[in-house]
Amino acid sequence: MRRAVQRMVEGVWLALGMVLGLLLLRTLTPMRAQTPGSGGGIELSPAALQGQVAESRHNAITRAVALAEPAVVGINVVQVERYIERSPFARDPYWGQFFPDRVIEHPVQNLGSGFIISADGLTVTNEHVVHRAEKIVVTLPDGREVNAKLVGADYNSDIALLDLDGGGFPVLEMGDSDKILIGEWAIAVGNPYGLFSSSSPSVTVGVISAVDRDFGAQDDARVYIGMLQTDAAINPGNSGGPLVNAEGQAIGMNTMIYSQNGGSVGLGFAIPANRVQEIVRDLKGQGYVDRNIWTGVWIRDLNRKTAQVLGYRGKGGVLVVELSSGSPAEQAGLKVHDIVLKLNGRAVNTSRDIKTIIADTDVKVGDRLVMEVFREGRVLTIGMHAGTMPETRRER
Repeated sequence: MRRAVQRMVEGVWLALGMVLGLLLLRTLTPMRAQTPGSGGGIELSPAALQGQVAESRHNAITRAVALAEPAVVGINVVQVERYIERSPFARDPYWGQFFPDRVIEHPVQNLGSGFIISADGLTVTNEHVVHRAEKIVVTLPDGREVNAKLVGADYNSDIALLDLDGGGFPVLEMGDSDKILIGEWAIAVGNPYGLFSSSSPSVTVGVISAVDRDFGAQDDARVYIGMLQTDAAINPGNSGGPLVNAEGQAIGMNTMIYSQNGGSVGLGFAIPANRVQEIVRDLKGQGYVDRNIWTGVWIRDLNRKTAQVLGYRGKGGVLVVELSSGSPAEQAGLKVHDIVLKLNGRAVNTSRDIKTIIADTDVKVGDRLVMEVFREGRVLTIGMHAGTMPETRRER
């Protein structure tokens, strides 16, 4: 009797074990897609399965590219290079008048990228892409080729504004470059090496590596300030194209790279979108950017004796010696015998430093200038806006 009960208990436990094993096996076994009528499981048609796979391939990058791509254009330019061919008789007072130097003009082709910012065809690119352009032809991703005219170009900031023939163009939304996060996605879209002729532009992906990279005034007088750094590959031909965020907005204009071999090494730089929009407003409104600024303040280098008389024991600084009546400096509260120590956060040691800082920070009419000045034993902060140079005055 006891043995029979024991066998019955063992049988129950064996049955329970088999049931649990089957349940566990079903849980761990992947569900198979079955065609209708095959019986059992969840039935998915091949088309539905393919649709699920295709949907899973979409991500923030592909969605951003889909938004940006239609408004990214390739720019083809015919430029004229001019150079002087020296005459061997240039120094001869007689033969020089018959055989003078000659100006040689040579047409060359250049290419780059750009992006459309308004439905009526306003398009931005780098100034160096269209510099001295005789003819500009823009290629859209849909294969259309349209002529473009130059609305305005600013050499210093390396930004140009074009107007495309026609209307109803796709538009790339501009983002707020002041809100960029280091490490967020950065997508470079453009026309490297002229590969984008009648097809979609090229796309490379990276992150924002750094912001506010200041290079100041270059040897060629261009000024690159507040630049965005990215490791998204930027190559020749990408110049003027957009740097796009994960929301499909242009946060910058791809402009230059650091490279020892001419190709991308992961150090690309873009002009921030807010600076692009600031320059574009001037180009659209007046065709140029006004840098003929006036503050109405005259300065000179500070000598030790004057510094002692004014009670200044520090190093550096320049002395305010005169203020024009009604000038921005006078209205801001600057006074004669103030000692200017800093301008826009940078130290001032000589009057030459003032000019350098203005050039390096690309100060324009209407921009805000912030000075730190020494006055009667205190250091004060004085802000003013750069005014327009009067016709009858020149600032020294």
